Amino acid sequence: MRAAITVLPGDGIGPEVVAQATRVLAAVGERWGHVFTLREALIGGAAIDQTGTALPPETLAVARETDAVLLGAVGGPKWDDPRAKVRPEQGLLAIRKGLGLFANLRPVAVNGKLLHASPLRPERLAGVDLLVVRELTGGIYFGDKLRDADKASDSCTYTVTEVERIVRTAARIARGRRKKLCSVDKANVLETSRLWRETTERVMKQEFSDVALSHMLVDACAMQLIRKPADFDVIVTENMFGDILTDEASMLAGSMGMLPSASLGEGKSGLYEPIHGSAPDIMGKGIANPYATILSVALLLRHSLGLETEAAAVERAVDAAVDRGVFPVDIAPSGVSPASTGAAGDAVVAALRQ
Repeated sequence: MRAAITVLPGDGIGPEVVAQATRVLAAVGERWGHVFTLREALIGGAAIDQTGTALPPETLAVARETDAVLLGAVGGPKWDDPRAKVRPEQGLLAIRKGLGLFANLRPVAVNGKLLHASPLRPERLAGVDLLVVRELTGGIYFGDKLRDADKASDSCTYTVTEVERIVRTAARIARGRRKKLCSVDKANVLETSRLWRETTERVMKQEFSDVALSHMLVDACAMQLIRKPADFDVIVTENMFGDILTDEASMLAGSMGMLPSASLGEGKSGLYEPIHGSAPDIMGKGIANPYATILSVALLLRHSLGLETEAAAVERAVDAAVDRGVFPVDIAPSGVSPASTGAAGDAVVAALRQ
């Protein structure tokens, strides 16, 4: 296979973890005979510094021409003034919109060697293998925003079409897993959630009767993710709820440094990134955990390129590295010398070549 991939290192530790992820891509190409052409471009704070905008038109043009996009992270203290008209995060929102991406997939699985890294007791983590499907283009983040001297407001809006398409995406995935879909809302309070619940029930009844549907209020879901996380298979929810719940769920796996994500639209192209931020406090120290970005490569291979064998091999290679005790600083047990960013990348590449 020949494929073109846009690479957006971004800010902070983004370039460091992306460098290891592209090494893994190269190893995959070498082992299976694929040719991956990488086209690097600017986004976030790095783009602001060079062009004055968080998403230069050239970056979006390149992203639209390629088969997938691999992103590091955006943001940092240098651009952290909330009153600034141009902020790094605007680049992330703009590229999602520009590529028509509406479904954010965040898988959470627990490696037995990382039970020490989670704040939960080990018995609560047995059998955890869940996927959160978060709607990306609607809700309070994109609603009208008003502010004067005495008050402020953020409008939360969802259309039936937006709910239908995210539910269909989540249900198709659930159909290929354990056939359990939990829709999370706040239907006891919010009108948008009542629309969400009614639409979800109709779509599931008409199109996915073979998938078991349940509903859960977002506060109850937050509790259940800690109390009995293994009960979940696929969770589908709106933008802000998904943002919050997936950060909570990252603690099941021990660290945000272990969790990848994929943002998908109607076609094959997608945006793949770790769920963590730019971590400016450790930038340049060579200690950032690259596993989440490498696992994002696995999602890229699976969803945009259709290379399931290669995707599964990358995931097994990360597990093999962890099983060998190659622990970056965020997941290293007490008394164990942490592995560098490069050493973690070396361990994954070595496992792939074996």
